[in-house]
Amino acid sequence: MANEIEITQEDLYLFGKGTHYEIYKKMGAHLTEIDGIKGVYFAVWAPNAKEVHVIGEFNDWNEEIHPLIRLGEIGVYARFIPEAKENQNYKFLITSSNGKKLYKADPFANFAEYRPGTASKITDITSFDWKDEYWMSQREAKDTFMEPMSIYECHIGSFMRHPNGKNEGYYTYREFADRIVSYLKEMPYTHVEIMGIAEYPFDGSWGYQVTGYYAPTSRYGTPSDFKYLVETLHKNEIGIILDWVPAHFPKDAHGLAEFDGQALFEHPDSRRGEQPDWGTKIFNYEKSEVSNFLLANALFWVEQFHVDGLRVDAVASMLYLDYAKEDGEWLSNKYGGNENLAAIEFFKHLNSVIKKRNPGVITIAEESTAWPKVTDTPENGGLGFTYKWNMGWMHDFCEYMKLDPFFRKDNHYKMTFAMSYNESERYILPLSHDEVVHLKCSMLNKMPGYMMDKFANLRLGYTYMFGHEGKKLLFMGQDFGQLQEWSEKRELDWNLLAEPNHKGMQTYVRELLLLYKEYACLHEIDSSWEGFQWMNADDADRSIYSFVRRGKTDQKELLFIINMTPIAREDYQVGVPRKGEYKLLLNSDDARFGGRGHQIPSLLNTKNILCNNQQQVIQFPLPAYGAAVFEY
Repeated sequence: MANEIEITQEDLYLFGKGTHYEIYKKMGAHLTEIDGIKGVYFAVWAPNAKEVHVIGEFNDWNEEIHPLIRLGEIGVYARFIPEAKENQNYKFLITSSNGKKLYKADPFANFAEYRPGTASKITDITSFDWKDEYWMSQREAKDTFMEPMSIYECHIGSFMRHPNGKNEGYYTYREFADRIVSYLKEMPYTHVEIMGIAEYPFDGSWGYQVTGYYAPTSRYGTPSDFKYLVETLHKNEIGIILDWVPAHFPKDAHGLAEFDGQALFEHPDSRRGEQPDWGTKIFNYEKSEVSNFLLANALFWVEQFHVDGLRVDAVASMLYLDYAKEDGEWLSNKYGGNENLAAIEFFKHLNSVIKKRNPGVITIAEESTAWPKVTDTPENGGLGFTYKWNMGWMHDFCEYMKLDPFFRKDNHYKMTFAMSYNESERYILPLSHDEVVHLKCSMLNKMPGYMMDKFANLRLGYTYMFGHEGKKLLFMGQDFGQLQEWSEKRELDWNLLAEPNHKGMQTYVRELLLLYKEYACLHEIDSSWEGFQWMNADDADRSIYSFVRRGKTDQKELLFIINMTPIAREDYQVGVPRKGEYKLLLNSDDARFGGRGHQIPSLLNTKNILCNNQQQVIQFPLPAYGAAVFEY
């Protein structure tokens, strides 16, 4: 009877068709036992190779001892090696058709040598004893669209660091698990989104130039350590989303580029196979084995590591053949258009198979254009993503909030525009790492005015964000007013929390997070006008926004009023949708948040006056740079 690890003709057939969703269980390096002998079964895809050897610590890197055997026409090479042991380093030595020797890391390796080393490492990812059954069963039963989703985007290496500098000060996955759970119990986000987990050589790429798609980076520990992180989050009712990068890969000699001496994972025509802006290679989605490599990789993280979602990086660069390219640098599709037809089919396939095999798992598109139906079903002509980052909202929000308040009246509709297209997709509102790097300033330092004004403005901006339709994402440090731009080279400035203004900002964001989770009207209806109504979208001269949020029932609806100028409105009046009492839940100018302490009555009664096309109004003193949230 054949060993279950050994590659069969059926495996080769399915891989060649692009539908072997667990090909990672066969390719790579797997500890096994054959005929009573323990060892490692190695397999690699290199159809253009003249010869393939495996070299490593088990054979003193001898280039002659262990040639692999070619299996069929598809170009998979494999061999069982009894001498190989767990934790040993290895590489594939590929001799190209012209005799050149290439020393490649294993594309399917589950662990890698600590950088700057580039070897793969033999490991076993099957022995972890998962204890997150309750979370997994609950995840499958939930309707994500009805649930709150507030995402804490995090880069492990710069979240916190040990002061002693050992292992560059990095927290291990296990240490990080304890720290992040502690923080997210204080700051009640529902999910954490982790940047840059798949192995990558260059710190400055933040994990977006991947060489080891099937290996959690060894910077922070082993694959089992990473599983412990996921399990710990789940046991504390926190979801985990991974950034995933199927758009491109780097040209590092040990990586996927020209893997067997020819373009294998990338398209052979540089007009399709290279991204000049990033200096990277583009995957060839037309090739079944390449699309299978990526499809299986997505399922690998979901099914082997229990992650709850994938945020897919740079989707626009995959959809458009001319993305960031000049004339002559790109090649049109067979119809003469700029759409990447193979990438479109890849996304439909990806999202369909993930949702069919893993109900409750979400996929998120970082897509910056007006490509239609990103979150519609493939059956309806869509790409099938669960959510799309609303990059238009993010851009308008940041541009508006940076303005001196004198100029905000002329840009008033930047902040209302997103609701005009909100029904077209299911959105996440992202204030991500990309907004606080490359001289863009931290979120706090984007704000105008003196320091107290900056804090007041940021509280206003976050109030608007949490009141607006769409799920939420904040990058680490933004919730306490990080002053510096983010850098992967250092930890966040946690010392700032000793200062009242920063602590007040963190307290305010905590209140917003609690409000968002508690009030169904803030998350039940996120893609329809049924959940949102402007009270006054047109108060441009005073730069004041007022709107209500509604849920599936008419219980506990919320009214938001946000004054974007430093001018107090002592007799502010706004139309409201219902007669009765309005209870103040949040005043952004409260002294405990770092505000000036301008008071708003805790309970207001409506008056029978026609205003803003409503039959009732409330009146109260609205603070300068002040936001108020009422329950009615």
